[in-house]
Amino acid sequence: MYFENLLNRGATPGLVTMLSYAESRHKMIAENIANLTTPDYKARQLDAKAFQRALGEAFDRRKQDPRKPFVIEGRQFRTDATGALQVTPALEPPDNLLFHDGTNLSLEREMADLAENTLMHQMTSALLKGRVDGLRKAIRGRA
Repeated sequence: MYFENLLNRGATPGLVTMLSYAESRHKMIAENIANLTTPDYKARQLDAKAFQRALGEAFDRRKQDPRKPFVIEGRQFRTDATGALQVTPALEPPDNLLFHDGTNLSLEREMADLAENTLMHQMTSALLKGRVDGLRKAIRGRA
């Protein structure tokens, strides 16, 4: 119980949720790139700005009552009963009439999304590592 309370306070649940989101988005981008030449394939997208808004709202709710679980609510993502993040990618951007094979996939856009997602993952990993390292030092009794 003590460790559960310790790990579920502050920014840690948000950082874990951000890592889960980055992993899901990375898989989705990889799937889009893998289907680049698949006729009639519609690219899937996860809205990073909407996720950031939902994350901010979850932190705001948590500030009001720190004992409540950290819950993300949004159209494309939500926290399930176990606290795991569930995502539902949207078929966006809308159909692009420039592609004659029926796809709406732009390799340039996917690569830009991949770079953005990689940076978010690296930043979140570094922040979470710092929190875990701090807890390790506290447990060992070192300052």
